[in-house]
Amino acid sequence: MAKKKQSYDFEQSLSSLEQLVEQMESGELSLEKALETFEQGIQLTRECQTMLAEAEQKVQLLVDNNGSLENQPFNTEVAEP
Repeated sequence: MAKKKQSYDFEQSLSSLEQLVEQMESGELSLEKALETFEQGIQLTRECQTMLAEAEQKVQLLVDNNGSLENQPFNTEVAEP
């Protein structure tokens, strides 16, 4: 159950962060509200980065090569059609 909760928390945090960015980009916030929104965004960003780092560590532990574990970078290249 904890795995689904963390995944949900990540998705929820990411969605909240996107909403904060939209609010700030609108230009309609007062300076005080903009600073508060920015602070919330920084906190959400840090939480998301922590969750992603934990997920990366788990993936690295699961990569098995000839019976020994080794770290391998993620393939970030997108295949072209």
